[in-house]
Amino acid sequence: MVEAEMKSASKKLNLAVNPNTLNYNITYHKLEFNVDPTVREISGKVTTNYTALSNMNAITFDLTSDLVVSSVKVNNVTSTFSQNTSEELVINLPSTQLAGTSATVEIIYSGVPANSGFDSFVVDVHGTNSPILWTLSEPYGARDWWPCKQDLNDKVDNGIDVYITAPSQYTSVSNGLQQSRVINGANATTHYHHSYPIPAYLIAIAVSNYQIYNQQGGLGTVASPFFPIVNYIYPETSATMTPTLGVTPTIINFYETIIGPYPFRNEKYGHAEMGWGGGMEHTTVSFMTGSGGTMSRSLIAHEMAHQWFGDKVTCGSWKDIWLNEGITEYMSGCVVENLDGAASFVNWKNSKITSITSSPIGNLYLYDAQLTDVNRIFSNRLTYNKGSMVTNMLRYIMGDANFFQALRNYLNDPTLAYAYAVTPQFQTHLEAVHGASLQEFFDDWVYKEGYPIYTINAYNSGTNQATVVINQTQSITNNAQTGYVSFYEMPVPVRLVLSNGSNFDVKLNNTFSGQSFNITLPAGTTITNVIFDPNKNIISRNSTATLGTNSFNLETAINVFPNPVSDILTIEIPSSTILQKISIYNSIGQKSLESNQSKINLSGLAKGLYVVTLETNEGIFHKKLIKN
Repeated sequence: MVEAEMKSASKKLNLAVNPNTLNYNITYHKLEFNVDPTVREISGKVTTNYTALSNMNAITFDLTSDLVVSSVKVNNVTSTFSQNTSEELVINLPSTQLAGTSATVEIIYSGVPANSGFDSFVVDVHGTNSPILWTLSEPYGARDWWPCKQDLNDKVDNGIDVYITAPSQYTSVSNGLQQSRVINGANATTHYHHSYPIPAYLIAIAVSNYQIYNQQGGLGTVASPFFPIVNYIYPETSATMTPTLGVTPTIINFYETIIGPYPFRNEKYGHAEMGWGGGMEHTTVSFMTGSGGTMSRSLIAHEMAHQWFGDKVTCGSWKDIWLNEGITEYMSGCVVENLDGAASFVNWKNSKITSITSSPIGNLYLYDAQLTDVNRIFSNRLTYNKGSMVTNMLRYIMGDANFFQALRNYLNDPTLAYAYAVTPQFQTHLEAVHGASLQEFFDDWVYKEGYPIYTINAYNSGTNQATVVINQTQSITNNAQTGYVSFYEMPVPVRLVLSNGSNFDVKLNNTFSGQSFNITLPAGTTITNVIFDPNKNIISRNSTATLGTNSFNLETAINVFPNPVSDILTIEIPSSTILQKISIYNSIGQKSLESNQSKINLSGLAKGLYVVTLETNEGIFHKKLIKN
């Protein structure tokens, strides 16, 4: 799957936005293609409606120089044009076009499409030498086979009409709903209409001797009516492929329950077999490859989830690719949780953690230098696996109800739906539901590198009392490209196994290393074992959890934090102990402050070393303290 989602691009790319295409907005495409799956050629006519965003004397499209443009018309008037070595088609307008006005340009072209390393336009065979043609344009392969605007900044607002003319013995596939199929001699022209906004890289065609297998999706209610699922499969694999596609309605209906209605439910969803390993989430029809005549459930789940994350809301830059791939991969994990149960989901998360932590480094949000490497953009370990587990940690922190509500809000934001989003916009939607800032989380897990390593010690610290001490180190402490994390502030999941055989799960908000937590246990129990993160909710490696055998020590159980302290000092003691008075003395023994509260504001104290004296019903205890 990941290999295929590297898509149509050379291994080293210049993914800078083309500044010459930023002065107009595309509103509609009529795409007329003439192809034959036995010949690697294309001819076509692309008609584009657009609106000028500034005064224009020329309009530029992305188009490989391997394709030859034969004529151009602007508002039905023949215009001059040129093709350059920057893979651009530059069309001279008959007169200056004013900002805010609209026009139509018609381009006729033909030739042999370019080959951008991973192939964006493929002619091949399957089965017993049956021809097939398919396209696969992510990230920047659309220009290899048609004149377009392929940056991540302009979806085609009012949709597309696609007309594919090919030999009549073949079935043609594209985005949206099939409107007609007209026979004209030896050829057939198939018309598809897609009415939703769509970026260039998600527009696709395929032609082969497909068999069609129809299914039905949707929850079947007034609010959620049925919609067609149309699968285009090879004749030689239909007997084995059809059963594996049986899970498709189950998954798409599950997604509708947790993240909202299928975004293109007025049209269709479905799959079209292709010959390259993996899948590609073309809007309304994922191009897929089976294995041994079957299609894996995980691939079906992943590409389907892209219809929400990637197709409805598309990452606004390749730096934000995790918003497409990481969240989508996590949705496929939710399918494991829903269909296979909690234990299988834990195993799924554990496999992701193992992959992520196979190296101590790796940022999620890409920096500029990484955008030249398609293998880094579509990194299995980071973009997919770390992206999915960062999504899981957000769910773990926020709770299920808030997390899935935030996802639905993000997908339905009118400024993002059927448009583009960047990471800060996703963060804003999470915070709005969570009710608190997630900036530190995003700094640590999205923008910076590494992961925490925990050393957890627990012991019985009194009647119905336990103490857990958490120490943390980091996988990297210097030389990170994006900066290393000095401390990961996270709610740490710890399972205390009790003497009565039950499990007592706690979530400990760890804000500094050496932090001690006093926990009240169910009456009459002690802890007999301690387990770190039993449900695999945190990215970590080589973390340990140890049950101490030492007897209860109240001195150790009393915790004064943070230390050093700048303002608010917190005193934490076992619930069975009564705090009577706190006195704070400076380095020469003078009393600086007195209180009987467990939280004390020390902002008025001078910087330096202090001794905190705590008087309790079980004795007097002393703690050293540094004031910043």
